[in-house]
Amino acid sequence: MKQLKTTNALIISLVAALTVGGCASSTSGGAYSRSQARQAQEVQMGTVESVRNVQIEGTRTPIGALTGAALGGVAGSMIGQGTRANTAGAIGGAVLGGMAGAAVEEGVTRQQGIEVTVRLDNGRMMAIAQGADQTFAPGERVKVITAADGTSRVTY
Repeated sequence: MKQLKTTNALIISLVAALTVGGCASSTSGGAYSRSQARQAQEVQMGTVESVRNVQIEGTRTPIGALTGAALGGVAGSMIGQGTRANTAGAIGGAVLGGMAGAAVEEGVTRQQGIEVTVRLDNGRMMAIAQGADQTFAPGERVKVITAADGTSRVTY
């Protein structure tokens, strides 16, 4: 019976961790944060100079580490027969689980992106990294949209 409860706890924790991983903010050129909606944004026109593939790091929040620590602690507490062995196993499992959970969260939320270098009409050059959901080619006319919070995006 104890084994079934432990298995159920592990499954619930894993589902929660995967659900949280899907909550990462978008780096798409077409996605706006709630605070950017209905806010005036500066628009500058320019020409694409170059485009290159980049990798955008995943998120590193305490959620991945805490979920991993909880799972590791539960799994580690099943080690040994005595109270001390269970405690040591739980502590060791929590530490290792926390490290693994943080790594899993970062890996799951990592994504492919692009860096678009744009020569603005005023002569300035800008390079903006964003999600790779749009394709750009050198010579194309684009808009660089900059929000009040400093975030910029390239779009048509």
